[in-house]
Amino acid sequence: MINDYSDRHTPFEGCFNFRDIGGYPTADGRSVRWGRYFRAGRQDRMTAADLAAAKQLGIKAQIDLRRPDEAQEQGRGPLETMGATYHNLPVIPEGGSEQLSRLVGDSNISGERYLGYLEFGPETWLAMFRLFEDADSSPVVLHCTAGKDRTGVSTAFLLSVLGVDRAIIDADYLLTNIDVERQVDFIESTVGLPEGMDRAAMAKAAGVPIDAMTVFLDGLDKRWGGPVGYLHSIGITDESLERVRQAFLEPAT
Repeated sequence: MINDYSDRHTPFEGCFNFRDIGGYPTADGRSVRWGRYFRAGRQDRMTAADLAAAKQLGIKAQIDLRRPDEAQEQGRGPLETMGATYHNLPVIPEGGSEQLSRLVGDSNISGERYLGYLEFGPETWLAMFRLFEDADSSPVVLHCTAGKDRTGVSTAFLLSVLGVDRAIIDADYLLTNIDVERQVDFIESTVGLPEGMDRAAMAKAAGVPIDAMTVFLDGLDKRWGGPVGYLHSIGITDESLERVRQAFLEPAT
């Protein structure tokens, strides 16, 4: 489905799952602009070579989806020193992981767990789309720790608003799995694998399930009529969404 992974993925040495959503076609015949939105994992382990490459991207905003305690423990990374404005918009509040496990009945990554994110209220999504509709905030890096779950859900919302086909949204989500082995190699050779984890377990933890995004989008369809329906339900207007499209889509020809 997506054959240009090498074009959209930036293989930083110490930052993984960093990629551009540019180029995807939309229902109205336009395409997503390149170099405006990057989805990523944590950046605090970037090497000197990574820092030089990151400076070339001209990032203006860093949207950090981690809990404040996660961000403090891991570090914000270097983007603020390069001129980016930092925004902490936690998808899961402190104590929320345990609440999610009670809600969905397990602690594994799943589409049901992604739907559980929405039970924490609309504030994160409202703030996120206010940033998205501000063209002066782009280019933007949106990330969590691994850049796959909270980042994947947020990116699915944006791509849906932009009019990208659902099959492409699914495929973009699954691109995460391509960078897993490289990430496991890095962790094993630097900080070491977590206690009690072998390479196979680490690779599973760093990847995403094949059906999780499908289940998440199906759930949105069933309850709200889709991602845009959910955003409307929390008070995001068509006018705001149109400003988002203007910020991230190539002009109509």
